[in-house]
Amino acid sequence: MGNKKIEWILRIAVAGEFLGHGMFAIQGKESWIGWVTKLTNVDIGTATTILILVGIMDILVALIVLFRPIRAVLLWAVFWGFFTALLRPIVGDPIWDFIERWANWGAPL
Repeated sequence: MGNKKIEWILRIAVAGEFLGHGMFAIQGKESWIGWVTKLTNVDIGTATTILILVGIMDILVALIVLFRPIRAVLLWAVFWGFFTALLRPIVGDPIWDFIERWANWGAPL
């Protein structure tokens, strides 16, 4: 398999991940609102607004990665993917929820 084909597979995978998570955030996924309120001590309305903004950013990352990858945006995707995966055990989910999300931050590398 050529490098260009591998690059496109990874670009599509990362874009899909960020688009999907962005839509979940914009839709106000209930468990994520709970995580934001738990970690930041804000009310549900503020947590929902934060998630909408995060969702918009995730969708922008998806589009940039898919159509015109920029190194800084890919590095952000690595950081954000790692951070959000790490949140799982922080909010009480099993460590395996972090481990199974390694691709979320590994693929943009």
